[in-house]
Amino acid sequence: MNLPQHPAADAGPWHDRLGRAAIRSLQVLAVLTLLVIAVWVGVQLRLVVVPLLIAVLIAAAASPIVAWLNRRGLPRAPSVWATLLTGFAIFGGLIWAVARAAQDQWSELADGASKGVQELERFLAQSPLGLDRKRIEELWAQASEFLAGPRGQGVITGATLVVEILAGIFLGLVLLYFLLKDGERIWTFLRRELLPERHAHRFDRVAEEAVSTLGGYVRGTALIALVEATLIGGSVALLGVPLALPIAIVVFIGAFVPLLGATTAGALAALIALVSNGMVAALILVAVVIVVNQLEGDVLAPYVLGKTLSLHPLAVLLALSIGTISAGIIGAILAVPFAAVTWSAITTWRSVEDLEPEDLEPEEL
Repeated sequence: MNLPQHPAADAGPWHDRLGRAAIRSLQVLAVLTLLVIAVWVGVQLRLVVVPLLIAVLIAAAASPIVAWLNRRGLPRAPSVWATLLTGFAIFGGLIWAVARAAQDQWSELADGASKGVQELERFLAQSPLGLDRKRIEELWAQASEFLAGPRGQGVITGATLVVEILAGIFLGLVLLYFLLKDGERIWTFLRRELLPERHAHRFDRVAEEAVSTLGGYVRGTALIALVEATLIGGSVALLGVPLALPIAIVVFIGAFVPLLGATTAGALAALIALVSNGMVAALILVAVVIVVNQLEGDVLAPYVLGKTLSLHPLAVLLALSIGTISAGIIGAILAVPFAAVTWSAITTWRSVEDLEPEDLEPEEL
């Protein structure tokens, strides 16, 4: 006759509440350790990782154009070339316009920026903070080191700066071409060779949502950036502040850094206006920047991005901080969209069921 065992007989130190909490804590620590290792490896291999991530972002945004041309009868490769050449033409035109606009006013901008920094230093020295010039210079140095990346190394630094930048641009263009041309085949190969077939349906849906999220984020952010650059740049031009077009371009680029980019660019415009046009113009630009920020947060971002960036502002701030600390300005630009992709992948994976064996095609079995 077998006597029933007491439940406590099978219980060990890992089966009570404290044991289960300890196991879960170890699991969380293991995941965090893997994430830290992945970020560290990414920073060490930044010359490859950064071009790859930027190429993925651009490819996700430009893939609908390639698909549209392909549906109109243009073969895949010429569709990719047409998209890339059009993008190069637009980008080159902007660079030419900025260079031409800044040609006669660059010295004025440099003088204005220098005077603006001196004015800011004087204001801080006379403020209740009581910062002396040496302390202000130390703070500027610390801020520059922080934006440059971990331990001041930055994303791309060193004696071979130009060579690394050129190599990164070339690698990014090559990766972008093949992602646009063979992205679906590359994904199919990786999924078939590296991922379990029973989850193939889920992985495909996750990949589709990831591309949709990335592309929607880049296109939506570009549209918001265009509106902000037009409003702030137009205000700069109406006020007669020098370098309206370059300032508008800086605002456009800065808008890709959430929360801080466009505001910082607008503050730069106000600083230049303060030096070149006086206090009234600077205050008007500050008011314009505040209105534009409210317009972005309350109207543009919810309407244009919609559910593409379904992250709480606190999550955006944390992603932005982690990206900036890990990889400087490039990390700040890339952190938020890829955080949105990660959250989209998690929610899609949980919402999609695996296909049953009878639902799979014969070649998938």
